[in-house]
Amino acid sequence: MGVRFHGLSSGGMARPRGVLLIVCFISLATLWSCRLPKMCLYNQCNADITLGPIRQNSLDLSLPDAPFIGWPLERVCKETSWTPGIVFVCDDNSGGIGNIRNYILTCIRYAIEGGVTGLVLPQIRTRSSKNLASLMQQSRDFDYFFDESHFRESLGASCPQITIYRSTDDIPNAVTPFRAEKLTPRNLGRRGGCDQSDLNRHTDRWGELFQAFIQTNSEDFQLYPPSLAHPRAVRFNWGVQFDWPMYRDGPEFVATFGGLLRFRADILALGKKTAGYMRRFAANDAGKPSFGLQRDAFAGLHLRTESDALSAWPKYENQSRAYLERAGGMGFKVAYLATGNKTEAERLARTALTRHGLTVVTKHEVLEDHPDDLRAIEALTWDQQALIDFVVLLESDYFFGVSPSSFSMNVALKRHLKMEGLYTRPWKIGADGDGRSWLVGSYENYWKDWLYMYDSMWP
Repeated sequence: MGVRFHGLSSGGMARPRGVLLIVCFISLATLWSCRLPKMCLYNQCNADITLGPIRQNSLDLSLPDAPFIGWPLERVCKETSWTPGIVFVCDDNSGGIGNIRNYILTCIRYAIEGGVTGLVLPQIRTRSSKNLASLMQQSRDFDYFFDESHFRESLGASCPQITIYRSTDDIPNAVTPFRAEKLTPRNLGRRGGCDQSDLNRHTDRWGELFQAFIQTNSEDFQLYPPSLAHPRAVRFNWGVQFDWPMYRDGPEFVATFGGLLRFRADILALGKKTAGYMRRFAANDAGKPSFGLQRDAFAGLHLRTESDALSAWPKYENQSRAYLERAGGMGFKVAYLATGNKTEAERLARTALTRHGLTVVTKHEVLEDHPDDLRAIEALTWDQQALIDFVVLLESDYFFGVSPSSFSMNVALKRHLKMEGLYTRPWKIGADGDGRSWLVGSYENYWKDWLYMYDSMWP
């Protein structure tokens, strides 16, 4: 009696079931692999077309000119219900680049959540060159700081539902003379018991609350519910720059959203040239770094002691001592200093050299042998020159700053994106940093020490 095989074909050939499974598996794998190049994998959909097959989480998003990754923004925009006729005016800002940048981004994020279909290209409020604490001076155009073409292209590609108007004069059918309704967004939600410095805890419901607000007639303005024929313009009140709990949108959105605001091309180019000169200076300096640092390694320092610095912030002694001790202990021999206080810059440089063998220079000294570039920087305003420092500090091998300076925080958070690119986790505050940055400051009280800014500042 012969052995009987299961799965005999009609022709009597024996085909063991295991062999058939293997053949099927190989066939499916072959078909699937052929499809892969044509597929739009989720973390590559809607990306900047210049990226090609590069894995987005391997990109260095800490660079000041990193490619803009648009799909996280597009995803948020697709979740929104849009209302024609609502226009946001995001210009009631003030301060340096940290404050201005975050105000504009926060205003845009509220606009998306509220279904706003019009945005006036933000203007930038300047400060007095003679009195840095005098912040509410005349407004300048968007390109005072930022690259307008990049902003329009990036926002337009990811969120085409929003029309960008160059000025309030370009809003179709706007009331004459133009006027905008003033609004503080957190006031639309009940916040009983909250510290007034706290973030807006109603952002998930804010779109619904805003629509209820905007669909009613305004007694002050006697306006209709919004439509293309009767647009409603809204201008946020001052002080909205640290308001949105950013990580509600996920790390991918947080890591990319700030890329909408790239520095103006000529300022960015000048900053990158200055960073290159700084590398060359560090490599040629007589004192070479130790502890495994590269020959051209340099530390970045932000000394925040200008006349408008608040009295509760760490003083010169706290900042300088912490910076120099740590930088020297890490083996640095050269450091780049960003500050608007020339007197204390010279004081810090003397102390650094005599006590720590550390050569400290500012952008002006770095550019002494490059007079054309030096003249170009000196032609910029005080706040525009800070953008040069921002770019160089991003390039430094280790950054030392001060909390709660929004400039220092912004540099540290932007540098943190180098860790895991698109999927970088939040920077841990009040500890030893992330191996790339460290900020001196008090981390005891969430509101008093302004720690809420770490939860609401876009890198």
